[in-house]
Amino acid sequence: MRSIKILSLATLGALALSSTAFAQDGTADTASGKHFAVVGGVALLQPKSDPVDGIDKFDGGPAPTLSASYYFNDNIAVELWGAADKFNHRVRTDGGAKAGSVEQQPIALSAQYHFGAADNVFRPFVGVGYYESNFSNEKIDGLSGTGDHVAVETAKGAIGTVGVDMNINSTWFARADARYMHARPELRVAGAGTGQDLKLDPWTVGFGIGARF
Repeated sequence: MRSIKILSLATLGALALSSTAFAQDGTADTASGKHFAVVGGVALLQPKSDPVDGIDKFDGGPAPTLSASYYFNDNIAVELWGAADKFNHRVRTDGGAKAGSVEQQPIALSAQYHFGAADNVFRPFVGVGYYESNFSNEKIDGLSGTGDHVAVETAKGAIGTVGVDMNINSTWFARADARYMHARPELRVAGAGTGQDLKLDPWTVGFGIGARF
């Protein structure tokens, strides 16, 4: 959480210093017509509470993220986004005790619409697509009450995105976004399905710096 706050303050400071200069730039350089963009940043992922009977919550956590986009024109793009490392979650029971931990690493493909002209200082965008999130290193063996290993099936489903890009110049921009993933992976015990779905439905809040070319 501290690293996200530091990145947020640094990003806001850089934007405050650079946005006026970009708005007053009289050169012919423009963001319009550029087809590729990459963004590196950090995101905090937080699943919902009470995902299944016996579990109070999966604690949220940060991870670095990367994305690559292709712009068909100045407004319509397709984005490949994912975590560059795994999100780590502590699993807590209804009484608040730690029951173990699990890691996940999502990847998503989304179509996006970016509002306004390419050179606007602020450019809001929305997106919708499909994602998968692989769970690994599950250490929640005691949850089943039998001593058998408990695993979480790969989550799959829809992802929605809202965000805003703030142009620094025709190449560089800062990004803030929020993503919602519809996640209902099945709990598995000793390798077999249980019919119990974890209603995780996590949100991510992310900040990053991008470049277009």
